[in-house]
Amino acid sequence: MRVIIVIPARLCSTRLPEKPLALLEGVPLVVHTYEAARRVPGVERVIVAADDVRIVDTVRGFGGDAMITSTEHRSGTDRLAEVERHIDADVYVNLQCDEPLVRPGDIAMMLDAMRENEAIACATLFHRIDEVEAKRPSVVKVVVGAGGAALYFSRAPIPYPREGLFAEYRKHVGIYAYRRDLLKRYAGLAVPMEERAESLEQLRLLHAGVRMHAFEVERTGPGVDTPEDLENVRRILRGEAPIDEARGALGRVRLVITDVDGVLTDGGLYYDATGESLKRFHVRDGVAVKLLHDAGIKVAAVSGRDSAAVRARLTELGFDKMLLGVDDKARACEELFSSFGCSGAEAIFLGDDSQDLPGFEVCGLSFAPSDAHAGVRSRATAVLDACGGSGALREVADLVCSARRS
Repeated sequence: MRVIIVIPARLCSTRLPEKPLALLEGVPLVVHTYEAARRVPGVERVIVAADDVRIVDTVRGFGGDAMITSTEHRSGTDRLAEVERHIDADVYVNLQCDEPLVRPGDIAMMLDAMRENEAIACATLFHRIDEVEAKRPSVVKVVVGAGGAALYFSRAPIPYPREGLFAEYRKHVGIYAYRRDLLKRYAGLAVPMEERAESLEQLRLLHAGVRMHAFEVERTGPGVDTPEDLENVRRILRGEAPIDEARGALGRVRLVITDVDGVLTDGGLYYDATGESLKRFHVRDGVAVKLLHDAGIKVAAVSGRDSAAVRARLTELGFDKMLLGVDDKARACEELFSSFGCSGAEAIFLGDDSQDLPGFEVCGLSFAPSDAHAGVRSRATAVLDACGGSGALREVADLVCSARRS
């Protein structure tokens, strides 16, 4: 079976102008994808099919293979069909240029299945996602039937969980393999209403009655469709947590736990005439507690210090529970998990000093104010823009509520 991988590349992009030429670690996006494609075993040729000479020159400048195709194509598969008229093969793989983190093994698995079963005329990939990611219109979902047949693709969360019933969601990975006979037919197929409405080229095949086989793979790296996606891939290449994973984890949060000194306060101690220590809290954190409560999230405080003034302020703010004067913050967090019926993976810990690190270890996410100790900042999931006592809890509340809306 002679296979070529075609990487359609269009210079103009509404959401990310000149996307194929965007740099990742100093190398253009399209070149990253090209190099990944070259690592797929059993492929005779990899070629970029571009609509602009700048893309062709860039790919060739890095030692790659590229050709100019029409600027009139509506989709990547239409561009693939033009390549088919010039280059002979049995199977053509459509690999979007915005998939720089594609795993060569996933494509190889799909091609092996086509070698073993000649009845598979078209194949693609998918992996499972959670409800938070499924609600994003930029994430294309697929419903897969018995035997692996793709039943429908949509930007909407399908299947719809009526009356709150559980639903499993599958994200479509935009990689296709076509046998030549099918690809020859593609350009002549009618463009259905569904394709125009969803802006999804694969619906043209389903509308025409073509059976598309969908193979499940492990969760893949994100594609690049927006500036946020580009930054996400940059983070992954630098070894940092992907934005999507962080957003998904934030969307599952049921409990926020915070230290007091250095987080809710600026860490300073002020004494009145009687020698009683006073602490300065920020008014924004009161709004934060209300936002979290409105989202159904519990809020608790864990601190090594205890005072009547702190207890009064936390009660006024509306904290659901406070564990003050504790020595073991990990154990205190576990007590809170039990009290509120949640797991550590569903909890956030905010801390600023080394005594807070045990809380970081047992909670799924951890945040440090921008003025926290350097060692604590390096161990946190993320560092906040706010300093301690300057609305750090409000910043976390905004992140959590935003993730739930996205």
